[in-house]
Amino acid sequence: MTLNDRTQRTSSRILMALPIAALAFSLAACGGAAPERPSAQQVADGLTSVLEDQGLRDSLSDDVVLCLSEALVDSEVSNESLDAIAKGDENVKTDQKEGALVQKTINDAAPDCAPTE
Repeated sequence: MTLNDRTQRTSSRILMALPIAALAFSLAACGGAAPERPSAQQVADGLTSVLEDQGLRDSLSDDVVLCLSEALVDSEVSNESLDAIAKGDENVKTDQKEGALVQKTINDAAPDCAPTE
């Protein structure tokens, strides 16, 4: 595998932009009935909205955002957290364990969603 400046920048953008986006959500499992699990496209739309709000929209392609969203939907991240991401809701209570799971899922999926080759 050969790394050049462009591939290093792509990986760096994912690793820097998405933690910021993920941390923008104060995720928590709130009481009450659990919402239905949102689709990957709904999660991607919410994630895109957060990236836009943070001025980072151009840092990731739609395909990369959708790939990361699919990883989140396929993970053990709760329906409540996915629903918050899909809605672009930044005002939900914080739950460190859930936030860490979101972050880990994104970091684990990043190399597959934006390969450097």
